[in-house]
Formats: sequence, structure tokens, C-alpha cells
Amino acid sequence: MCKRDIEAGTAEMGLDVSKGRELLPANVKPVHYAVTLEPNFDDFTYEGTVTIDLDVKEDTTSITLNTLELEIHQTIIRAGSAVNISNPKLEYDEKTQRTSISLDQKLPAGSEAQLVLTFKGLLNDKLVGFYRSSYTDSASGKTKYLAVTQFEPTDARRAIPCFDEPSLKATFDVELIADKHLTCLSNMDVALEREVDTRSGVKKAVKFNRTPLMSTYLLAFVVGELNYIETNAFRIPLRVYATPDKNVEHGKYALDLSARTLDLYEKTFDSKFPLPKMDLIAVPDLGAGAMENWGLVTFRLVQLLYDESKSPASTKERIAEYVTHELAHQWFGNLVTMDFWDGLWLNEGFATFMSWFACNSFHPEWKVWQSYVTGTLQEALSLDALRSSHPIEVPVKRADEINQIFDAISYSKGSCVLRMLSTFLSEDAFFEGVRRYLKKHAYGNTETGDLWAALSDASGKDVRKAMEIWTKAVGYPIITVTEDEGSSKIHVKQNRFLRTGDVKAEEDTTLYPVFLELRTRSGVNNDLLLEGREKDIQLPDLDFFKLNADHAGIYRTSYTPARLTKLGAAAKEGLLTVEDRTGMIADAGALAASGYQKSSGLLALLKSFEVEPDFVVWNEILIRVSSVRNAWLFEDSHVLDGLRAFQRGLVSDKAHKMGWAFHEGEDHIQQQFKDLLFGSAGMVGDKTIVQAAFDMFDKFSQGDRKAIDPNIRSSVYRIVLRYGGQKEASKRYDAVLNEFRNADSSEGRYMALGSLGLAEGEDLIQRTLALAMSDEVKSQDTYRAIGSLRSHKAGVEALWRWLQESWPVLEEKYEPGGFMLSSIVQICTSNYAKPGSVEDIQRFFRDRSTTGFDQALAQALDTVKAKVSWVQRDRDDVKEWVKANGYL
Repeated sequence: MCKRDIEAGTAEMGLDVSKGRELLPANVKPVHYAVTLEPNFDDFTYEGTVTIDLDVKEDTTSITLNTLELEIHQTIIRAGSAVNISNPKLEYDEKTQRTSISLDQKLPAGSEAQLVLTFKGLLNDKLVGFYRSSYTDSASGKTKYLAVTQFEPTDARRAIPCFDEPSLKATFDVELIADKHLTCLSNMDVALEREVDTRSGVKKAVKFNRTPLMSTYLLAFVVGELNYIETNAFRIPLRVYATPDKNVEHGKYALDLSARTLDLYEKTFDSKFPLPKMDLIAVPDLGAGAMENWGLVTFRLVQLLYDESKSPASTKERIAEYVTHELAHQWFGNLVTMDFWDGLWLNEGFATFMSWFACNSFHPEWKVWQSYVTGTLQEALSLDALRSSHPIEVPVKRADEINQIFDAISYSKGSCVLRMLSTFLSEDAFFEGVRRYLKKHAYGNTETGDLWAALSDASGKDVRKAMEIWTKAVGYPIITVTEDEGSSKIHVKQNRFLRTGDVKAEEDTTLYPVFLELRTRSGVNNDLLLEGREKDIQLPDLDFFKLNADHAGIYRTSYTPARLTKLGAAAKEGLLTVEDRTGMIADAGALAASGYQKSSGLLALLKSFEVEPDFVVWNEILIRVSSVRNAWLFEDSHVLDGLRAFQRGLVSDKAHKMGWAFHEGEDHIQQQFKDLLFGSAGMVGDKTIVQAAFDMFDKFSQGDRKAIDPNIRSSVYRIVLRYGGQKEASKRYDAVLNEFRNADSSEGRYMALGSLGLAEGEDLIQRTLALAMSDEVKSQDTYRAIGSLRSHKAGVEALWRWLQESWPVLEEKYEPGGFMLSSIVQICTSNYAKPGSVEDIQRFFRDRSTTGFDQALAQALDTVKAKVSWVQRDRDDVKEWVKANGYL
């Protein structure tokens, strides 16, 4: 991945992201794999054979392919009758994860060869490669296992010897040998099932039909005891699978949604889903939230199984987002694949964009494009405002760099670029370009330029010129708006935006083509484009205007204080959409945090929105209040109390009026709105709500399972743990812990685990940290167990101490280049924001390897620097405002 000091000026359009890639030699190319695997659940190993058909591209006396943690028993190379080599010399390079096979005879260019390897692998517990996942059998109480795969980005090599690069597509025949009572799944449907004699007895061999051309990271197989439900609502069979300890009927929502989604995508893309079946499986252990393996998509339990009677409305929306995202990958990533990992955004940006498109198509009442502004857009803008951010098209060379770009730039900023582009071109022209892109490159590999070409062809516009800077340059601009009342002109100027507010001249060289989307009383001007540094714009008058209508643009806008006041009044007049109001508040929060505006101005703006009626806007208001409270965590406790009082003043009356009783058939957004207000008021000590939470919780923990509505269960847990008091704290902690251990739904356990860190007593903090590393918490959920400790000062300090003390164990437990270690490092450092904390963190990691998470660490350090600078700059300003407004 790009180094932490990549700046805007180093990522111009001339950057060649392909330079420096560590690629396999191009002397041979894989055409087809025949894979046979037999897992052994007694010793967590498996025996395998892979036969790889090769096209020889150059005269060669060697073959190099990827392997990792595999014990190769035998190697045979066949090339017609002329060459037949058994057990040639093998050399393994641990750093590059390559095995090189030396041949004593030359393979001539233009010939065909066959490489046969028999090997032994480990069903590891690291959530990568071909690994083991466990669950507790409901009847016997015993631990049972299934074998699952997670190959993206570079762990197919951990399961089978292969040419593990996305451009080296091939077809696959897969055969799985297992005990007769076990279910075997792979990308394709079953071609043949037969009995076979093995060293451990008679088993079944399940052979699957041949796959289309596909990349190695999309290959998948599962072996274990599984139940399923099925639908014929789509033209091919669709199934949801789950282990026997789970109620597979809870997969019905995801199953029905899958049928509708595949149908929508086929029509939208004018492209048939090419496989004969689609399986979705809930896996007890999965490092990512889900994985888009072609025809066999794996999900975490909480991202697939939905019990309407025990899950909040937000869970239904989250599952819809995950399912539609992964199914979009069946086209973007699977059918058409990026040439190399620097083009990851072509997969993830598209899948993220399409998930919102699909959810809006199926559930317009959810108004997801409104929540997009407070979610996806702000995730992108937040990360991309750090010096340690990276371009969407980011140079990656080695396997250990790749996992680090599975972040808000590839996903969120990538999808924001597509949304901005669809607005610029029109949705019709955009999707026509997408259809041409998919048709031309089906079963192949692409670079970003291929997408620009298809969209230009469809729209007649020069898409490359308009968009290339957005993918090749790091960061985005702040647009500063000044006004000339005499001439009714506004002046707009762009500069690089950094969260630390200390942009250097050499960092401010990129000029973005900015779609200004100017809203006035007469409508929205979609044709205004800022291509240079600055520009004057003539208006009829300066009565009302706002840039970035509906916030499809990737930039922040800085207005004068007087204009902000007028926009606040315009909001009350109904001149601003929900997206406008949400985006305006988000921009104000970001500008205050970075020093472009005073924090007192932000607090005053938020206070002026007390009568705001909309859920999404309130969500952003409370995010911005929380960001101030979070940054001030190590400050004077009286000021913190004042900020809590300010939040109570904002939400308490509204929370009481809306209430926390839920009714059958209640509006989806209304349910989430009630929870937002209830939780926000309760967490800052609203006495009525705190008491209501205690009453509901006590009834619930004594056996009345309907005492807490699922929509507010997580909020109730958090409130009672925060305000339990010394006498009752341990008792209530034990009750929530019991829910984690024994709740009858994955969602219930997930809620409880994510709440325990709210307890502030030192003994309870230590219990939470110990639990996180115990066998009770799956390694995929460690981050969940510790995450809520970040909400209070004692927890933040404990996390930093724990990270240092536990580092040898964490290094041993988690893969350095995996998602988990990066997440844990960020959780334990990014809120540790007080004078000297940056130096503390740097000192600890100075002599330790940060391979695989150096980018995450750099981003955490930038975040801490930004918070420390914010507090130093506005400490007195915030204190004076809190005092002047009667909260201190």
C-alpha cells in the first residue's frame, strides 16, 4: 500500500499504479484447475491434489506459483510424450509466498503442460485460507466444526498451490471428499456424488460442475453439517444455509431479498447471472462481514439471519445492505474483475453504490439516499481528510499491503465517485455505460480507464477528463464561499482539506473538477463546474443559495457565519432538503474540528436545529455533538458535564414526546428515530429515561423477554451499564454478560457483547478485556468486545495499556496483514488523544514490526493529532460557550 507520506502532489494523473507490482513470472499461464480435497476434523488437516493445465508462453525451465503453509508431497510435470518429470527440485520463498519448480527439460513456448501436486494443508483457526469454524451442538453441548474458505485477497495460496493473482483467471473442477452426513458446497452445482474408500473408511466424493473463467480469490468450498431453505422465486435455485444450532428459517428475509436482487441486477445490467445456482451461508466464524465467492456467498451470522420478533429495524436494513452488496459483486468483481488490487474500488465502490441503489428500489420508504449522506459520504470524507489517506487507485506491490486498502476509500469514496458521476451524466446514461462495460469485459479483467471509456461512449462526455483526478489523487477540496452584495456575486475557491487544518503549499497542488450543484429559489444549476483554483459566479440576488445540492459532491463547503445563519433560517423555511440539512451540519462539524471555523459556531448551529423533524438530520446532529464530547474526553470534567447537559437539552424533550413504546406495523424510520433519541438522552443522564431503562432491564433479566423492545435493547444495555452505580454495577454487568452467553439469537449476543465496555469500574473494565481474549469470544469479535471501552476516559486509557501488555499475544493470534489486527490497533489508539499520546504510540511501535497495519496505525496517529490540535485550539472557546448558554 502507499506510504503514509503520500500527498496530493504525488498522486497526479501521470501516476502508473502498476509500477513495482510483485507479480508471478509470465512464462506460463494457468488455464484450468482440477482440485480434490479431503478435510480431517480430527487433527484439523486436509489432504489435497491439484492438477493445473498450463499454457506455456515462453521457453522455460521453471514454473513459479503461490503457496503458503502447504506441505507439498509430490510434484509431477507432464507435457505430452516428450516431458514427464517427477519430483523436481522445489524452492520456497517465504517472503513472496512462492514455490519455484526447477525443470531439467525445457518447456517450449506455445506448448501445453500439466502440473500435478499432492499436498497437505492445515484447517487453521486464523479465518483465512481453508479454515475451521466452530459451533456448539444444541443437543449434546459439544463443539462441532465445519471447514470454510476465505481467499480474498491472497489466501487461495494457503488452501491450494495456485497462481494467486486476479488477472490469472482459469476454470475450476472441484471435488470434496467427506463423511456421508456432511454437506459439501462449492461455487457450482453438484455434477456427481459417489462412494469412495479412504484410509479412514468409506466416504462420499462430491464433484461439482466446472466453473466459468474466474480468479482464484473467488474459489470457495464448505464442508460441514448444514440445514437449508430454498426458493424458486428466481429462475435458478437459491438457498440459504446455516449450521444446525441456528434456525435456518431466519434466513428467509435474506433468501427472498436475494431473488429480488438478482432479478433487479439482471434487468439493470442487461446481463444474466451465469451460474446455475446461488447459495448464501451463515458462517459462525468469518473475518469479514461477508465474502462474495461466485455462487457461494459467505456471511457472518448477524449479517444474514434475521428474526423479526427479536431484531431491531436497523438489523433488517443492515442485512439488506450486505446481501445486495455481495450480490452486486457477482457482476462487479466476479464476472468483470479488476486487473490487480490497485483497482479494488472497481469491485467495492460499485458493490457499495449498487447496494444503496437496490435498497432504494425495494424499500423507498427507508429513504436510504438520505442516510447515505450521513453514512457512506461522511465515512469517505473523514478518512480522506487525513494525511495518511490514499488515492482510490492506490499502488500496491505485495500481499501484505493489499488488506489495508479494504477501507472507506475503496468502498465509500469509490461509491461516492460513482454517485457523483451518475448525477453528472444522468442515471440513464450512467447505467447504459455500465451495461457496455460489463458486456465488453465479461469474464475478463479491467482497469479504471476501461470504465471511463464505456461511460464516455454511452454519454458522449469526456468522463476520463472529469473523473480521473478523483481516483488518482488523494484527498478532496474545501470550497470557500465569499459574497459581494453589491454585485450579487459569489466567489468560490478550492484548497486541499485536512482534518488537522495545517495544509502545506506542496500539499495543495491538485485542482479537482468540482460539480458545484448550486441551489437557489429557482432550482438547481447542474452545469456549474469549478475546474481551476477559483471562480466568480453571478446570481440574481444573494437572498438564498447553497452549494452541493443534496450533497452528491465530494467536498466540504465553508460559508461565512452570516450565510450559515441564513441557511439555518432557510432550513426552517423548507428550502433545504434532508440531504442539504444533513450535509450542511456535517460540513460545519468537520470545519470546526479542523480549525476553519470556531467550535462555538458549530454548537450554536446545532442548537438552532432543536425543532428539526427528520431522523437522518438528528442522527448527524448527534454524531457532531458526540465528536466534540469525544475529543474533549480528557478535558475538565465540568466542561464535559456541560456538553452532556447541552445534549440533554437538545434531545430529552423530543425523546419524551416520541416515547419508547413500539407498535406493530410502526414505520421503519420511526422505530430507529425512537431508539436514537432514547439512547442519546439516556447516555447523557436523562433521569426519566435512565429509570425507564433500569425498570425494563430488571424485568427482562428476571424472565420477561418482552420487557425491552428489540429496537432499544442495545440502548438499554448501555444505559444500565453506564449508570448502574457501584452497588448494582456488577450485578447488571453479569446480567448483560449472561445475555451474551445465552441469548437465543445471534443478534442478541451481538448486542450484549458490544455493550459490556460501557461499564466504567476498573474491575469491570478488566473483565471486559479478559473476556475479549478468552475462548468465549470468537477471534472475529474481539474488536466488538473492546470497542465500547472507547466511550469513556477510563476505558480509553485501559485499552492503551492492554494493547501494550497484550501485544505478543495479539501478534500470535492474528495475521499481521489481516483485518483484525488493524482494527484492534485503531480501536486502542485513535481515541487516546491527549498531550503526549502521539509520542507514546510512536515510541511503542518504533522498534516493532508494523507490516500489514502500518497504514491503519498512521491513520490512527493522524486522528489523534487532529483531536489534540482541536482541543488545544478551541478549549477556551467551548468552555465559554457552554458557560454562556447555561450548561456549566
